[in-house]
Amino acid sequence: MLTTLSIKNYALIEDIQMNLQSGFTIITGETGAGKSIMLGALSLLLGKRADFSAIRDPEKKCVIEGTFNIAAYELQPLFSAEDLDYEAQTIIRREILPSGKSRAFINDTPANLSSLQVLGERLLDIHSQHETLSLGDNEYQFMVIDSLAGNAEKLKSYQNSLKELKKLERQLKELKEEQAQATNEYDYNLFLLTELQQAKLQPGMQEELEERYEELSNVEQLTEQLGSAVNLIQQEEIGAAASLREAKNNLQKIASISTNYSQLFERLQSVNIELDDIATELESSLEKVEANPEELAQVNEKLQVLYNLQKKHMVSTVAELQEIQQQLEQKVSVSENAEEAIKKAEKAISEQEDVLRKQASEISASRKAIIPKFIKEIGAILADLGMPNAQLKIELEKQEEFFSNGQDKLTWLLSANKGGSFNDIKKAASGGELSRIMLAVKSILATYSKLPTIIFDEIDTGVSGDIAQKMAGILQNMGKNMQVIAITHLPQIAGKGDSHFKIFKEDAAHSTITNIVELKGDARVEELAMMLGGKNISDSAVAHAKALLN
Repeated sequence: MLTTLSIKNYALIEDIQMNLQSGFTIITGETGAGKSIMLGALSLLLGKRADFSAIRDPEKKCVIEGTFNIAAYELQPLFSAEDLDYEAQTIIRREILPSGKSRAFINDTPANLSSLQVLGERLLDIHSQHETLSLGDNEYQFMVIDSLAGNAEKLKSYQNSLKELKKLERQLKELKEEQAQATNEYDYNLFLLTELQQAKLQPGMQEELEERYEELSNVEQLTEQLGSAVNLIQQEEIGAAASLREAKNNLQKIASISTNYSQLFERLQSVNIELDDIATELESSLEKVEANPEELAQVNEKLQVLYNLQKKHMVSTVAELQEIQQQLEQKVSVSENAEEAIKKAEKAISEQEDVLRKQASEISASRKAIIPKFIKEIGAILADLGMPNAQLKIELEKQEEFFSNGQDKLTWLLSANKGGSFNDIKKAASGGELSRIMLAVKSILATYSKLPTIIFDEIDTGVSGDIAQKMAGILQNMGKNMQVIAITHLPQIAGKGDSHFKIFKEDAAHSTITNIVELKGDARVEELAMMLGGKNISDSAVAHAKALLN
C-alpha cells in the first residue's frame, strides 16, 4: 500500500506530503483545485513519460516520491527479474531536471521506465473518470475476464507461440518471393552456371596454363638456351664440369695439409655434385622441349575461356570465379528445390497452428468457466446499487482467426431494465449506470488481483442519493481488504472514509499554489457540510454531516 506521497515543484504544487493509511481514504476539493495534478504526479511513479512543461519552477528540479509497504505481496521474484533491490518499504522516486532530463529510482537504485511500469502494475491501479468508458472497449473486457480466469500464464505462452507462427509465416512469404524471383532468373543463372562448370575450374589452374603457354610459345629459344647451357657444362676439356673436376683433384692433393684445405675440397666436391645434378636436369628438360602446335592451341583456348569468364563476371582470379559458381549453384538450387522448401515451411506452420489452437482452447475454457460466476457476482452488486433488473450477458464465440489473446470473440451485452432487450453495454447503459457497473467490476477484480492500492477518480459520476450511499458502502467494504482512495464530490461517499484529505488552491506571494491537508474532527464536519449545502453552512447541513460520519 501507498504510505507516503511527496510532490515538489510539480504544476501548481510547490511542496506537499501525504501520510496515508490502510482502509478507505477520501480526497475532496473544488473542481480545478488540483486533484488531477496529484493523479498526474502519481502516474509518473508508475512509469508515465515526463513532461518538462509540468515543472512549476523551471530553475529547480521536480521530485515525486512514494513509499510503498509491500511486505505482504510476495514481490521478491519481480524485483529479482527486474534486477532491483527489494525492500519491504520500497521507495519510488521520479525526478525531472531543469535540463528536461528525467530520472527514476527504486530504493535509490537507478531504474528505467519499463521497470517502473512493471512494478507499478502490481502496486497501484488508478481508475480515471474516463476509464468508465472502457467498459465498452473489447480489450478491457478481455482483460477483466482473463484476470478473473487467471489466464496470465496461458496468454503469455499463447502469445509466444503466436510470435513463432508469425515468424514462420514471414519465412514462407520470403521463400515464395525468392522462388518467384529465382524462377524468373533460373534460365539465365543456369546458363552462367553451365559455362563455369564446363570450364572445370581448379585452384591454380590459370597459373599452370599460363606457364605452359609460355613454354610452348618459346620452344626454339628454350632448345637453344638449354642446349648451350648443357654444352658449357659438359664439353670435354673446357666445360665447366671438366674444369671443376680438375680443380677438385688439385685440392684433394693438399687436403691433408690443413683443415682449411680439407674444407675447401669438401665444398668443391659438393659443388661438383650439384653441377652434375643440374646438368642432368638440363638434359632432361631439353629432351622434353618439343614443338606441339596442337597442345599450344588447346592451352590457348582454355586460357581464353578463363579470360572471357573473368571479363564477363568482372573478376580477375579463378578463385573469384569459383565463388560466383557457388552462388549460382545456390540460386539454381533454390529454384529447383523451392517446392520442397515451401512444403516444409507450410508443414511447420500447420503444426504451429495446431499448438496455438490447443492453447487458445485452454484459454477459452478458462473464460467460459469464470463467466457465469462473474455474471452472478456482478448482478448481486448491481442489485445493491439500485439496478435490480440489470442483466449482464457475456457471449464468447470461437473464431478461426488467431488474435493476440486467443481465438475468441467476446461481447458484453446489457439489459438495464426488466423485460428490456440486450444491447451492447456502451449503448445500453447511461453514464450513471456505467459508473455503477465499473465499480462492481473493480470490486470483483480487487478480490482476485490482491492489488495493494486502487484509486478511484470520481467513480460516482452520474449518481446521487441512496445509490451514492450504497456505492460508498462498497468502496468501504473494498477498503477492508486493500487500500482504497476515492476522489469524490459526493458527501455520502466522503462520509464513509476512514481518513479524509482536502485539496485546495491558495494564493502565495506571487502565484497560486495547490495544497493538501488531512481533515479531522470539526474540520471534516465542516467540509462535508459545505459539500451538502455550499459555503454558507447551515445548522441542518452540519447535523447532516455529523450523521453521515456516524
